[in-house]
Amino acid sequence: MLRKAVRYRLETTPEQEHLLARAAGCVRFVWNRALAIQKSYLEHGCGILSYVDMANCLTTWRNGESFGFLSESPVHPQQWALKYLDRALQEAFDKSNPKRFPAFKKKGLHDSIRYPGYPDPEQIKIDLKPQDADGRRLLPKIFLPRIGWVKFRKSCTIGREIRNVTVSRSGGHWTVAIQIEKEVLDPVHPSTTAVGGDRGVANLLTLSDGTLFLPVTAYRDLQKRLTREQRKLAHKVKFSANWKKQKAKITRFHQRIAEIRKNVLHQVSTAISKNHAVVVLENLKVRNMTGAARGTVEQPGPNIRQKAGLNKSILDQGWGMLKAMLEYKLRWSGGMLLLVDPAYTSQSCPVCGVVDAGNRPSQEVFHCLHCGHEAHTDLNAARNILARGLQSTAGRAGVACFAA
Repeated sequence: MLRKAVRYRLETTPEQEHLLARAAGCVRFVWNRALAIQKSYLEHGCGILSYVDMANCLTTWRNGESFGFLSESPVHPQQWALKYLDRALQEAFDKSNPKRFPAFKKKGLHDSIRYPGYPDPEQIKIDLKPQDADGRRLLPKIFLPRIGWVKFRKSCTIGREIRNVTVSRSGGHWTVAIQIEKEVLDPVHPSTTAVGGDRGVANLLTLSDGTLFLPVTAYRDLQKRLTREQRKLAHKVKFSANWKKQKAKITRFHQRIAEIRKNVLHQVSTAISKNHAVVVLENLKVRNMTGAARGTVEQPGPNIRQKAGLNKSILDQGWGMLKAMLEYKLRWSGGMLLLVDPAYTSQSCPVCGVVDAGNRPSQEVFHCLHCGHEAHTDLNAARNILARGLQSTAGRAGVACFAA
């Protein structure tokens, strides 16, 4: 079974925007209240409540007087919030691969509501060819429980069975993501090549076959304009009408930057996944790499400004997003993404195998002190990454035969 999601922009009326904002607020309230209860249980050494117990609490809240406003919004998104919270808590206490403990949600930040489309397909209805009284075509519509029929801009086909629908607000606009499921045969990738990739700042990605992808500069290009708008915001009275307008303008700037970055990464990942069956990348810990420089306010660590600039450049590239896109696009086309240990990939010589920090006399040049091999640093690292990936999968059928 293959699951994909298509995302459209909703054309909401003021009344529908109010209903969606209220529904998102109720979901946020349920998450925060349930999380507060779970943390209270943990602090008293009572463990955590199960999803069933929290669902019973939700029923009590919706039927009571204190939180009766929850019943004015759809129940399924609120139940989904409890499911996500339960899963987040389970992952936080997973000893083999623990994740961050869930945090409280803030108003206006990642507002979203999710409706299930399965096993009850009547929850979500879609009218792709609506007409007015005169027979003229109108925008397609989607029916959301407690919201009604909402118009949306259909940019690609939907098709297949709808699993769920997520409505979210981003950059002042509401969008709908429709997840569909279809049964497909195991795909066979048309290519038989493998390639290693070195993610960087000077270049977004350098492949072992010599292909270079230029860096993403969406944030850098708009940084000065964004700084000016943020200074204007600082001189306005907080939460005033003008402050809210300026805040919305800054939000649109960030949304524009994110969309530019996502568009570039989609183009890069699509080109690579179509031309190569196996892609090998370093298993980078981006969160650790972009941590603040060590030190305190009184005694700051060295090179604070340089570290902050490097962090901005790394985050502007979207390394994590690129890895995620390559992973699912390769899986759809029958390929695979391999991750290898990043240690010493830029200091190792692919010819003689000597590892020496002196092999990198500069940021761009690799010169082996042992055998004299010279190459571009990123290209040399990409070839080492590919070699590690193929070596780690030498026992797998259908992988070891690939060549760069």
